[in-house]
Amino acid sequence: MKRKKTSSPLGFSTLRDFLRYGVSRFNAAGLSYGHGTANARDEAAYLILETLNLPLDELEPYLDARLTAAEKSAVFSILEKRVKTRKPAAYLTNKGYLQGLQFYVDERVIVPRSFIGDILCSDAVGGDEETLIDDPTAVSSVLDLCTGSASLAILAAHVFPFAEVDAVDLSKDALAVAKINVAKYGLEERVTLYRGDLFAPLKGKKYDLIITNPPYVHSELMADLPPEHLHEPKMALAAGHDGLDIVRRILKEAPKHMNEGAGLLCEIGAGKDFLEAEYPHLDFTWLDTELSTAEVFWLTREKIFTAAEIGRAHV
Repeated sequence: MKRKKTSSPLGFSTLRDFLRYGVSRFNAAGLSYGHGTANARDEAAYLILETLNLPLDELEPYLDARLTAAEKSAVFSILEKRVKTRKPAAYLTNKGYLQGLQFYVDERVIVPRSFIGDILCSDAVGGDEETLIDDPTAVSSVLDLCTGSASLAILAAHVFPFAEVDAVDLSKDALAVAKINVAKYGLEERVTLYRGDLFAPLKGKKYDLIITNPPYVHSELMADLPPEHLHEPKMALAAGHDGLDIVRRILKEAPKHMNEGAGLLCEIGAGKDFLEAEYPHLDFTWLDTELSTAEVFWLTREKIFTAAEIGRAHV
C-alpha cells in the first residue's frame, strides 16, 4: 500500500512565497498566538526560519532565496501542521526562547514567555539608577518556584553569576524537561531541581531572591482558552476562581524562606486589583515591561513582615 504524499504548492519557489502563504493560511484558520509571537506573520516567519535552520532575526536577506524541493516540502508541512494541530509553534519545533536563550520544550511544560525574564535583563537589575537589585554579583542564592522548563532558573544563573539556583516544580514530567535544559547549559553544579509542592521540598532553606511564574489563570478564562493553550499542561495554568490560589500560598510561605534584604518577584497576570484588595497593607511595587503593565510585582522581605504587623494591629 502506497503512502499518501504530503502535497506542496508547486508554484512556490521563494521563502517570500511561503511566508505569504503562511500568513494567509493562518489568518483564514483563525489561529491564536501568544507563545512567543503575536501575529500570523511573525508565527509563519518563525516556523519557516526554524525549519530552514536560518537565523531568527534575519528574515529580510533570505526572502527571495529559492528553496530546494526538500525545503519546500518541509516548510509546507510544518505550516500545515500548525493549522491542523493548533499546537503552539514551539511544540512543533521543540524550541522555546527567553531573552535570547534557547530551551527544549514539549507538551510536558508551558512555553517559556514570562515577563520576569524582561525584568531580570533590564536596568532593574544592576542598572545605574534606582534598581531592585543593585549588584547582581552579590546575590548568592535564588529560588525559582514552578520552574517548568527551568527557563527562568537558567536565566537567573546567567544574570547572577555567583548564585546557586534551586528550581521547584510539582510535575515529574516538567522536571524531566527542566533536566534536559539544565544539562544543555552545563549548569548541573549550580541549578538544583526539586520535585514538590512550592516550598515543601526545601526544608527551611533561605534565599536572597525568589522568582516565580506560578499558575494564575482564573476559572472563567480557563473555560474560554483557545485550542493552542489547551495543549499546555492544565496544572501549569489553572489557579482557582480568581487565579490567585497559588499566589496566596506563596505570599504566606515566602518570608520564612527569605534572607534579610531578600526580594520576591512574582508574575500574576491580570490579578492586580484582586490582590491589592485582599492585601491592603502590602506595599506592592508593580513592574511594567514593553509588553505588560502591572503583571509582575516585587516585594521585599521587610515589606511583607511590616504588612503582617500592620494587619495584626488592625485585628
